[in-house]
Amino acid sequence: MRYQPRHAKPSQLSRKLAGLSVGIGVAASLLAQPAMAEAQQMPAMSSNGGLGALLEQTQSQLSSIGSSTPDARERAWQTRNSLRAQADGLAAINKDLPAQAKASIDATVERFYPGLIAEKTPKPAPKPAARPAPPAQPAFDYGPCPKDAKVCVDTGGRRSWLQNNGQMYYKADLIGPGRPGLDTPKGTFYVNRKVKDEISWEFGNAPMPYATYFTNNGIAFHQGDPSILSHGCVRMYRADAQRYFQDLAIGDKVFVF
Repeated sequence: MRYQPRHAKPSQLSRKLAGLSVGIGVAASLLAQPAMAEAQQMPAMSSNGGLGALLEQTQSQLSSIGSSTPDARERAWQTRNSLRAQADGLAAINKDLPAQAKASIDATVERFYPGLIAEKTPKPAPKPAARPAPPAQPAFDYGPCPKDAKVCVDTGGRRSWLQNNGQMYYKADLIGPGRPGLDTPKGTFYVNRKVKDEISWEFGNAPMPYATYFTNNGIAFHQGDPSILSHGCVRMYRADAQRYFQDLAIGDKVFVF
């Protein structure tokens, strides 16, 4: 059995282990201090705490306004808007909190001041009334005119038009066909002659500009007053007579009904 005196010096290994333990303890203490300091500096805030505080503030402020003063509702409205602006700051805690807070603020305002929010919220402008659909245009009345005719003449309706493959593309404003007893002949005819500066020797050299003949006995489309019935020709306004003279060619089919 070995005896070691009470006051004997510790061995070299024991001294090294003790020093290492102290060093680790100091290091751990130093590392923990900044974290503890940061935790002490950060405000203790939770989503429930932030929302709850704002709602308590809402209850308190609205209660203090009361309802007896003339401007109570106006002050309540201003308070409501201020609190809703503060609610936006709750997004730093939770992005869903502002919407929840605003809904709760409005519910509290409605409880204290019924109808205030609806009263103060601008009403959306009424939508303009829809314009009625334009009335459907009646289909063009081609009568019995065949599709292969270039010109159609409706003596009873005082109308005439040019067409391509049965589709009307130009309509004369008004025509003056032959008067009773001197009617414009009805049936199928073909353009056979065109004279730009024509005159009628039969009627005292009366002018017949832009004459487009379609019978062999002198019946033609030509410029004249269409409000006056003719001696068999088809009188037309100048622009219409010019268009017929321009578009019609020798041999084009004319149908009169």
